[in-house]
Amino acid sequence: MRVEFARAIVEIAQQREDLVFLSGDLGFMALEEVQACLGSRFINTGVAEQNMVSVAAGLAASGFVPIVYSIAPFATFRPYEQIRTDVCLHNLPVKIVGNGGGYGYGIMGSTHHALEDVAVMRVLPHMRVYTPAFGHDVAKVVEKMLDQPGPSYLRLGKSVTTHDQSHVTMPWHGFHRASHGASLVVVAMGPVIENIIALLPELPPNTIDLWSVGEFPICKLPPELLHSIRHTRRIMTIEEHYCSGGLAESMAFHLVNENNISFTSLCAKGYESGFYGSQKWHQEENGLAGSQLRDTLRRSLAG
Repeated sequence: MRVEFARAIVEIAQQREDLVFLSGDLGFMALEEVQACLGSRFINTGVAEQNMVSVAAGLAASGFVPIVYSIAPFATFRPYEQIRTDVCLHNLPVKIVGNGGGYGYGIMGSTHHALEDVAVMRVLPHMRVYTPAFGHDVAKVVEKMLDQPGPSYLRLGKSVTTHDQSHVTMPWHGFHRASHGASLVVVAMGPVIENIIALLPELPPNTIDLWSVGEFPICKLPPELLHSIRHTRRIMTIEEHYCSGGLAESMAFHLVNENNISFTSLCAKGYESGFYGSQKWHQEENGLAGSQLRDTLRRSLAG
């Protein structure tokens, strides 16, 4: 997704002189065009994320719209106090971008993984969190994020699917219906939805009503989604994130008054085996991909 992100920034930056880009010494083979386009408005702050966020806050207070870019855990956890104190408590338009959400950095291990980022960011005052599912969502999300007042966090993942959106009539407001079905509602956060899409041919046709949610906090559920949940009485969530503070808790909050609904939460559980591997390996270990995910879907369909 970082390619789509960089392309969107280049296009927008040519029309907005208030845009400033701050990188935590990252972006090789990804941000060169952004740097060339922005010139002096592209600032490499070095490996100093706390200072980078404070500088961004100062720029925002001076009328600029700064974008802060780093690997997801370094963009969120390391400068968390500065994000909370310098940015959010003053409701400044600092746009924080974390690349490689979830297990995105695979074998590099837990220091480079972000399984709590949505939870810790969405709890901050004034903060909005964006988790696009597909690469072609990114440009729309970036445009919305930059136009919105106040702070934002954009979680970029690894998306390889180009999903047909020709049947989608609603504007992008965080929800996207990826497939229609009458037996089980599945709501996904971020590119992990692609693991569900990959398994659809192995499941009975027209059974999975598949949705993605890409914006937090969730203000309300779309009427079409609520109708489908009430019809199927079964809902499953899937997220490359710990359960606490993530998609499952957000959905449960809105469904607390819905009765007789089977609610299954698929989420990151950490490192149960004690080993590190690729992103795909971690997804499979946590039941977010492969045979475990297929078996869970089949059990849920069977009721």
